[in-house]
Amino acid sequence: MKRRFPVWLVAIFFLTVSVRGQSLKLRTKRDGRCYQVAVTLDGKDVLTSPAEGLWSIATDWKGGWPSDWIHSSPTEMERAGNWTILRGKIETLSGTWRISDSYRPEGNVIRGIRRFTWEAIKPAQRATLSVRFQCPGQGSKVLLPGILYYGNPSGKKSGRVPVYSDKPGEEAIYEEHRFPMPYASLEWAEDDGLQGAALHSLPSPVPYGNLEDQWWSMGLVAKEHGTEMIFLSGPCASNGKRSVIKGTQRGFIPYDNAYLNVPPGAVIEKTFYLQAYPVARKGSGFQHPTRTSLEIFSPCSVEGMPTFGEIINAKYRLALSRWHEEGKIAGFRKYPNRDVFVFGWCGQTASPGYALQVLADDLGDSQAMEMATKSLDFLSTVEFYDQGFYTWYDYKKKEWLRRDRPELLSQGQAMLNFANAIRVGRAKGLDVSRWEAFLKRACDFHAKKILSDDWKPLSTNQAFFVAPLCSAYKLLGTDLYRRAAEKAGDVYASRHVSMDEPYWGGTLDASCEDKEGAFAALQGFVALYELTKDRKYLTWAEHACDVVLTYVVVWDIDMPPGRLRDHGFKTRGWTAVSVQNQHIDVFGVLITPDIYRLGQYLNNDELKRVAILMYRSCGQLIDPYGSQGEQPMHTNYAQDGRFIRRIETEGPPAVRGNYVEDWTVFWITAHFLNAAAQFKELGLSLTD
Repeated sequence: MKRRFPVWLVAIFFLTVSVRGQSLKLRTKRDGRCYQVAVTLDGKDVLTSPAEGLWSIATDWKGGWPSDWIHSSPTEMERAGNWTILRGKIETLSGTWRISDSYRPEGNVIRGIRRFTWEAIKPAQRATLSVRFQCPGQGSKVLLPGILYYGNPSGKKSGRVPVYSDKPGEEAIYEEHRFPMPYASLEWAEDDGLQGAALHSLPSPVPYGNLEDQWWSMGLVAKEHGTEMIFLSGPCASNGKRSVIKGTQRGFIPYDNAYLNVPPGAVIEKTFYLQAYPVARKGSGFQHPTRTSLEIFSPCSVEGMPTFGEIINAKYRLALSRWHEEGKIAGFRKYPNRDVFVFGWCGQTASPGYALQVLADDLGDSQAMEMATKSLDFLSTVEFYDQGFYTWYDYKKKEWLRRDRPELLSQGQAMLNFANAIRVGRAKGLDVSRWEAFLKRACDFHAKKILSDDWKPLSTNQAFFVAPLCSAYKLLGTDLYRRAAEKAGDVYASRHVSMDEPYWGGTLDASCEDKEGAFAALQGFVALYELTKDRKYLTWAEHACDVVLTYVVVWDIDMPPGRLRDHGFKTRGWTAVSVQNQHIDVFGVLITPDIYRLGQYLNNDELKRVAILMYRSCGQLIDPYGSQGEQPMHTNYAQDGRFIRRIETEGPPAVRGNYVEDWTVFWITAHFLNAAAQFKELGLSLTD
């Protein structure tokens, strides 16, 4: 039975959920003739309706931004089951907006649905709708997944990434389809502890948008005495500029006139979730909404996704096309039409040396083992120089190539490939002596550098040395490697777990916060836990994993007409690259075994399901040759030169939903085979 309360009755109502033993409530209180709303945690207000009113609508657009705002608050309240419903209106010169808010507790959040109905004889032109909540917290410790990591302090130096420093009036508001996990969170110090709050979205295009493919936008606004968490019906802002979006690798492009033209009788709704929580440790506040986002979207169904077997066979078919053998020279080419082998990162020429040993029986091809051993036999002859070993080889010129800068992360990845290959090769009775000699020389070099007093790594990229040093210690028994791995792990934990310096620098073409930097730390911490059984490494690994997960898309982003929609493409399980390179790619498949392994150690089945989703979902878009491109464009961002020209001249609709399929460097194949081999060793059936 519905109960309706008149405005003259003094009433306070609470909806309650439990947050780890603490009481999260939605409080509605009548103040005069109107109602106010607050989300409270243990009796303290954490998120509240703005002082000017719960509802705000802009009725014009001036100077590139919504203007002529009108505010109002509910004047009626009723209860329907476990829903609390607030009703009221906003009067404008052109007509009336009837508005209702419906709230109910769900899990550890409060779900809200805001409903706008335009009652008039003419359209509401140049309008902007909003959802706004205030919190007392201040500071740059914000996380907008895939976009902003505690202000992006490392990427800030480039001038090409979103930044946020919490200056009053600063706005960080982005299109919802840009968010892998659609939430905005803030962590701040309060009294003797830490507090956190988050605003989650059920993302959607906004009806009656003035722009083609206009979506709701979400983010934060710094206030004089707090922070506002906000949805707008299209407008975006970043880096001190309004009506801009992160459109290219180099920076931002205009995004003006993102208002609505709403016809009479139209109804527009926005679903959101409010969350408040205590924060146990500095830098861990984002972990709460990250796990909540997984709960809200439950993304892990793999029904209709490519199977392990389909993916492995397709990628092996592509690998065969990249094989080159000439006498003792043998390896997998980075490019389809260039004469180079490349260790690590984009080339991954050493990766099949491990993967094909494990998968040979599944592939049913004797050539698989031959390619594995021949490639590693040749690659183990790599030359060294004062920065380690070379990572590029030109097999036409028959020479190792020196790069402008040492690719340290590529060296670490290659060393781990060799360590895994040696472990499996020993069990198979192979002659691994040449592989061992290379691994020993590489580990001696990098372990000594790490243990030197002047080792001061610039970014998280050298965390890629931790796992191979741990493996080499177990394989070769050299204590130097263990000590170097532990030092590196401790250094990176001291720098990154507080999130004063979020994980960064794990890609070669973007010096900023990225998922690869977080993955390097995750991989290293898991390896150290396996080596030492010290629980601190497991705690650090869980933290790094949660950062990785903020780059994982947990919802299927609706696509406009284009290549991705042609394929019925599902974005769940794909990963955004970095705060500078904001497309999605399949690099996440390499991370999946470590997420699965961590799930085993934490007894967390959800992590294991996420890992399987990531692998199988990334098997989409494979063509008949086993090939995939690197850059599906799920948002208004272009990195390929052809699409950069289009987005800069034609605007955002020219790129979103398209796909760059002709940049087919070998990692897009090798990572699938590498991860599948690791899954098999972890006991996962590849035939399910």
